Amino acid sequence: MEASKEAFLREFGEHYGYPNGPKTIDEIRATEFKRLDGLVYLDHAGATMYSELQMEAIFKDFTTNVYGNPHSQSDTSSSTSDIVREARQQVLDYCKASPKDYSCIFTSGATAALKLVGEAFPWSCQSCFTYTMENHNSVLGIREYALDQGAAAFAIDVEETVHHGVSNGTAASMKVLQYQVQRRNEASSLEEPTGEAYNLFAFPSECNFSGLRFSLDLVKIIKEDPARILEGSPFCNGRWMVLIDAAKGSATEPPDLSLYPADFVVMSFYKLFGYPTGLGVLIARNDASRLLKKTYFSGGTVATSIADIDFVRRRKSVEELFEDGTISFLSIASVHHGFKILNSLTVSAISRHTASLAWYVRKKLLGLRHENGARVCTLYGDSKALFHDFGPTVSFNLKRSDGSWSGYREVEKLASLSGIQLRTGCFCNPGACAKYLGLSHLDLRSNFEAGHVCWDDHDIIHEKPTGAVRVSFGYMSTFEDAKKFIDFVTSSFIALPNWIESGYQLMQGSESRLGAASFYLKSITVYPIKSCAGFNVESWPLSTTAGLLHDREWVLASLSGEILTQKKVPEMCFISTFIDLDKGILFVESPRCQVKLPINFITDSCNGGSEQIKLNGQRYEVQSYKNEVNIWFSNAIGRPCTLFRCFSSSHNFCLNKIKSASMRREVQSVLNFSNEAQFLLISEESVSDLSHRVSTKDVQKGACGAASQISPMRFRPNIVISGGEPYAEDGWKILKIGNKYFTSLGGCNRCQMINIVHDEAGLLQKSNEPLATLASYRRMKGKIFFGILLKYERSEPVGRDGDLWLQVGQDVHPNVS
Repeated sequence: MEASKEAFLREFGEHYGYPNGPKTIDEIRATEFKRLDGLVYLDHAGATMYSELQMEAIFKDFTTNVYGNPHSQSDTSSSTSDIVREARQQVLDYCKASPKDYSCIFTSGATAALKLVGEAFPWSCQSCFTYTMENHNSVLGIREYALDQGAAAFAIDVEETVHHGVSNGTAASMKVLQYQVQRRNEASSLEEPTGEAYNLFAFPSECNFSGLRFSLDLVKIIKEDPARILEGSPFCNGRWMVLIDAAKGSATEPPDLSLYPADFVVMSFYKLFGYPTGLGVLIARNDASRLLKKTYFSGGTVATSIADIDFVRRRKSVEELFEDGTISFLSIASVHHGFKILNSLTVSAISRHTASLAWYVRKKLLGLRHENGARVCTLYGDSKALFHDFGPTVSFNLKRSDGSWSGYREVEKLASLSGIQLRTGCFCNPGACAKYLGLSHLDLRSNFEAGHVCWDDHDIIHEKPTGAVRVSFGYMSTFEDAKKFIDFVTSSFIALPNWIESGYQLMQGSESRLGAASFYLKSITVYPIKSCAGFNVESWPLSTTAGLLHDREWVLASLSGEILTQKKVPEMCFISTFIDLDKGILFVESPRCQVKLPINFITDSCNGGSEQIKLNGQRYEVQSYKNEVNIWFSNAIGRPCTLFRCFSSSHNFCLNKIKSASMRREVQSVLNFSNEAQFLLISEESVSDLSHRVSTKDVQKGACGAASQISPMRFRPNIVISGGEPYAEDGWKILKIGNKYFTSLGGCNRCQMINIVHDEAGLLQKSNEPLATLASYRRMKGKIFFGILLKYERSEPVGRDGDLWLQVGQDVHPNVS
C-alpha cells in the first residue's frame, strides 16, 4: 500500500470503506462497478452511478414478473399496486416519516414535485414566499407562482456564530440578512398581512453548490418562532409551512421527519442510487397536502366525472389526487432494488465514507501552493453559517501563480483528458454562485449582456469567474478516485509547463529561432463541405474574399437548423470531396452510398431556394438544394440533413465576443463557414515533435505496439509548411508565400475533435491523444494552441486576379516587412 493511502487510513480508516459492511469498498468496485475501471467519476451531486448488480436484479425482476397498469382490477394490476404501496412505504421509512402523518406522491422528479407545490399552494395577496439564497433554480421557480397570485417573495441569508440547536432546548445566536421584498402587484403591498394567510419557507438540506448542510432546526424555528428569522417582517404572524429540497442531501443524510416535521420534502431517485431516472417524490404532511389547491384533473385522480356538464368528484387519497395519469409503475418497481443497496450499507456508513473523501480533498486543495507561495485553490462554503456539517461535495476555483484565475472550463477540459468527470458552472444555483463568487447584480446582468448563459464556455469575464468547479462523491467512490483528482490538479495547475522547459515558449518572438532556416509550402488542402474530408492539390486559386476558393463553402444542417460538425456527427469524416474547377462540379463520395454525387455549382445554383442560417453568431445567406441531394447526404451520415451553400455573409469577423487579453484579435476578415479564420497553417516539424512526445509518453506508460505517427491532416489544415524548428510559426506576424502576403491572427485553440481518427477498416477511434499531450506543454490561459490562423492580405489591384494562386513548393518567408 502506498504511503499516501496509509496516511489517509490512519486518519479516516474507521469511516472509510464500510469496514463493518457486507462488502468493502474495494469489493463493491470490483463486483458492481467494473465499468468505472480507468474512469474517475466525481459528479455524484449531479447523478450518482447505478450498481451493475442492481440493474441485473431489476432485469431479472422485470423478466420474471408481470406488471400491469395499476388503474385496473386485474391480478397483474393488483400486484403492481402492492409493489407501489411498498415503494411508498420505503420512501417514508427512509425519511422516518409515519404514514399517519405523511403521504408519498410520485412525480417525474424533484423539480416536478417542487412545481406541484408551487402551483397548488394556497397563495393570496397576503402570503409570502421566503427562501434562502442558496437554493436551486427549481426552488426559485416557485416564486413565479407566488408573485403571480399577488404574494410577496424575498430571499434571506441565515448565519450563526455559535450553534447549540433548538432541538436540545438551547437557542442559537443567529444573524439573518433579509433581501428586498419582491411584488408584482403594488396594490397588494398596501394590505397589512393577517395571521390567516399561508406562507412558505424553502431551503435545501444540503447546498448543491458548496456542499454545506443546513441545520434542520430551521424547520422548528420557522414553524414555532418565525420572528427569530423574520424579525421586523410584517409576515411573522402568518401560518408558515416549510419545504425542504432534499434532492442533493438525501443521498447521504435524509431528513428525519420524526424530529423535524417539515410540510414538504422533495427527492429524486437517480440522486440516491442512479436508477431510475425520471422519477421523484413529494413527501407531504397530510394536513398540509389538504390545503393544496389542484385545478386540473386526469385519469386516476377522479372518483367520477360527467363529460357534457360541469361535474367532477375527485379522489380523497392524497396520492391519487396528485398523481396525474398512469404513474411510472415499472420505474417505481425498480426502486426496491436501489433501497436494498442503501439499506445493506446503511446511510450512516455511506455518509461517513463519502465525508472522509470530501474532507481529504478539501484538506489537500487548501494545502496546495505555487512556487512563490501563493495559494492555488479557493474553496467555497467555509463560513460561519447555520450549517452543521458538509456533504460530500467540494466546490472551488483555481488561481495561477500571478493571481489570475484558471477558468473552470479549462479545468473541466483537462480533467476529461485525464479520465476525470466532474461538474463546472453555477450548478443551477444562482444565489450561492453569486454569494460565493462575489458577483453583484450589475456583474450578473453585464455578464448576460456580454453573451454569457448557463453551460457556455465564458468562464472568466472581466477577470472574475462566472462559476466554479465541483467534485462530489458517492457511496462507491474510492480513495484512488480522490487521489487521482488531487494528482491531476497538482500536475496540471502547479507544475511548470513542459513547453517552457523545452524552449518552445508559446507566442514568443521568432527572431531568436529563425536564423538561416528556410521554409516551403508542403501541401494545400481544400475542405469544400464544413467538417467533411478535404482533398489535396498541387495548386489552388485564392478567393478574392474568403481564403481558398470554395473552401468551406457548403455546410450540412439538421432538419431543425443545427449546423452539423464532426464533434456531433463523426461519420462526416467519411464523406470525401473533390472539385473539378474546369467543369464547375463538386464530387462527393461515401462508403454508405453506392453512387458518387456530382453537384454542379454553376447550374445547380439556380435549382434550390435561398434562406438564412446562423453560425457562430453570424447570419449567412445560403442556397438550398433539391431533395435528392439531401437524401444522399442523409444516407451518408445516417441522419436527416440538408445541404446549404454560402452565398454571402455580412461577417465582419472578430474572434471572441468576450475577448481575453492574450488572444484579442481586432482583425476583420470575410469567412465562408470556417470557425475562426480563412486559413489554418500547420508546421510539419511541429507535428513531428508532437508525435515524438506522444510516443515517448506511451513508452513511459508501458503501451505495447508500434507507435503511430500523427498526420498533419489530423488538424484539418489548409496549409502545411516544412522547414525550420518546431513551433517557429508561433512568433510569426506577417508571412509571404510565393508573392502573397498573410497576417497571423494567432494560435488555433484545439478541441477534442483532433482525438477522433478513422482507421484502415473505416472505423472511428477516439482517445485522449494528441490533445492530452498538447495540454501538457501548449496551454496558455485555458486554451491549448497548435497551428496558427491566417488572413490573406490582398495587395493586387482590383481586376487583376490572374496570379491569385498558391503552389506547392513555394517558398515561405516569415516576418517580412
